Amino acid sequence: MLETKHIEYKQKVTPELEKEVVAFLNSEGGAIYIGVDKEGHTVGVASADALQLELKDRLKNNIVPSCMGLFDILVEKREEKDIIKVIVLMGYERPYYIKKYGLSEKGAFMRIGSASEPMPVKRIEELFVKRTLNSIARIRSPKKDLRFQQLHIYYQSIGKTLNEQFAKNLELLNDDGDYNYVAYLMNDINNISVRVARYAGVNQVDLIQNEEYGHESLIKATQQVLDRLNIENRTFTKITHKQRIERRLWNAVALREAVINAFVHNDYTYEVAPKFEIFKDRLVITSCGGLPYGISREEFFSGASIPRNKELMRIYRDLDLVEHLGSGIPRILQAYSRDQFNFMDNFLQVILPIDEDLQALMQQEETTMQVPRKYPASTPQEAEKQDGYRKEQDTMQAPCKYHASTMQVRELLKILEGILYREEIQEKLGLKNRDYFRKNYLNPAIEEGLVALTIPDKPTSSKQQYFLTEKGKEVLQLITNDK
Repeated sequence: MLETKHIEYKQKVTPELEKEVVAFLNSEGGAIYIGVDKEGHTVGVASADALQLELKDRLKNNIVPSCMGLFDILVEKREEKDIIKVIVLMGYERPYYIKKYGLSEKGAFMRIGSASEPMPVKRIEELFVKRTLNSIARIRSPKKDLRFQQLHIYYQSIGKTLNEQFAKNLELLNDDGDYNYVAYLMNDINNISVRVARYAGVNQVDLIQNEEYGHESLIKATQQVLDRLNIENRTFTKITHKQRIERRLWNAVALREAVINAFVHNDYTYEVAPKFEIFKDRLVITSCGGLPYGISREEFFSGASIPRNKELMRIYRDLDLVEHLGSGIPRILQAYSRDQFNFMDNFLQVILPIDEDLQALMQQEETTMQVPRKYPASTPQEAEKQDGYRKEQDTMQAPCKYHASTMQVRELLKILEGILYREEIQEKLGLKNRDYFRKNYLNPAIEEGLVALTIPDKPTSSKQQYFLTEKGKEVLQLITNDK
């Protein structure tokens, strides 16, 4: 393959590396392959790991505005030789330029065909006027006394330590040296509310569950939403005479990418966080801000990206929440069509549908829960007789005396510590609808003998409380050991 508008080959590292990167930043992004000659033949590089660090320092220190979070440096094998691949995204704060030459034709470049050419003064002026002045890196934090204990913990969990200069290195300071809005989002306590809502139907009329994960470091909120939706993403199994087929409500890889994209690319200048809504037939993930300025829908779907919040992108990449630049949308498109993206002027939605056969099974499960019963909803033998898909119950696979019939009952057992009022249990589960809670959580647990009442003779007493029975404790132990 020859050089193109988006591909540059270099046999070795040269003093002009920054020039090529600046040109890609000011254009549509691209990739630089080091260890490949102009004809595309692999020649390789020596000491690839050391070269990786050298290139990172050069790009970090020699390009203005900061391009941290806009490039990725990878070591790849080609024909048994090491090469370096530098992935560069289109910048959001154009024009970029080489620091020592300043914002001039000598320092600013753009990609024209397969060459990096000096940027005309008129174009420099046009881009400078359009440069986003309201980025979260420039907005001062609403609070001055910030703490980053959660951020330190997440870095330590992957073997990295933040030094005394971490605020500067992670670009948590504005030009005046004060904490910026990125720092506020990473702070242990903030006012950003992140909600995961569940509705009974296909619209927003009947809210049955509303969980809040905000008011903390955005990294922690992201992880909590991922964990919550992973629980919601239940596994169903179809057993035929030939094979066992397992399916989840949503493709797990696409779900993760959609969630992280929503957090990283959300426009926080509106002080609004992403929203996650689960309906009967779909999951809707809504982030604030439409397509970034200067990028078309076709470029968006191809993986071309202008990170709206490059500082967040850098932190998420550090913590391995983002794998490679520009890989999120293509991964979602491997499982879902372009039609699942809804573009609006100020919002972007990703809609992950639930297949109709899985909807039918969920409805069947819900209907079963409405029937009074003395025994668990199903046994392993009964489940084998059901046609189509059924929800996987891990406890049913193990030879044990008791089991919890549904995921909702299992969730209830996990949070029922000591003796609690109904309101306290609902609060722990994040449930607002009392009838839904009784029908799907509390009543089944009581009927199965897993939960008992403190005043059994007066079930509707205002002083009524609930606790785990010995049978409930045994089932909880089985669930815990099964993790």
